Amino acid sequence: MKHRFFENIFALGMILLGIILVLTNIGTLNWSFGDWWHYLYPVFFIVLGIKWFFQAFKGFNGFGTPTFLIIFGSLLLLGQMGYIHFGFWDLYKLWPLILIFIGLHFLGWSRKKRKFKFIYDSNHHDGCDHGSKIKDSKVIFGDYSYDQPNWKVEPIHIWNAVGDHTMDFTKAFIPDQETPIIIHGLAGDIKIVIPEHVDFSVIAKVNAGNIVVLDTTSEGINRSVSLETPGYASATRKLTFDLRLKAGSIRIDRI
Repeated sequence: MKHRFFENIFALGMILLGIILVLTNIGTLNWSFGDWWHYLYPVFFIVLGIKWFFQAFKGFNGFGTPTFLIIFGSLLLLGQMGYIHFGFWDLYKLWPLILIFIGLHFLGWSRKKRKFKFIYDSNHHDGCDHGSKIKDSKVIFGDYSYDQPNWKVEPIHIWNAVGDHTMDFTKAFIPDQETPIIIHGLAGDIKIVIPEHVDFSVIAKVNAGNIVVLDTTSEGINRSVSLETPGYASATRKLTFDLRLKAGSIRIDRI
């Protein structure tokens, strides 16, 4: 229903813009896009922030980014209306919000328990143990390192706004089942090392950055790599990666 709500807002906005442009072209209304642009783009930030805020309750993203967009857009709009002195290039003045978000995180603001569901493709994931419990972690800032000797591999879902992730599966105890590893974030680096004898599949995406999976390299804007090792379909012990970053790098090596 929320998705339909924002679709309706977009549709009504397009209809209103079309009516205004028609009236302007026939001389009934004196309207300039340049005059209204300073009000439109702050509203865009606000609407986007509200949309992402609703999505945060479903576990699709964090509360920090949408809250920031709502605050930033609201200040821009108030500045354009003359109530305060605030412009786009005053963005740097909002850096104290980082301290507020960190404080709220430690107070438990970002620790709301949610259930994350990993969607499996029956063509490749028939052997997965669906009863495995996914370790759920959601933070604003922080680094993750899985490189201790004999660390136990379990299903993982991590959402991290800014941080690096290191996973060395050559030092791990990997159970005889399919194990999903989900890492989503805004910015950072993901470095993964997998033993040569362990099969895996990966879907890796970055909006801006680079991806290196074995001998496959992709860099630039809106990059993605999907790969499955030859023995993955028939293997009983295997890893399934879903890796997504807005900006940064993803690298998977096999040794």
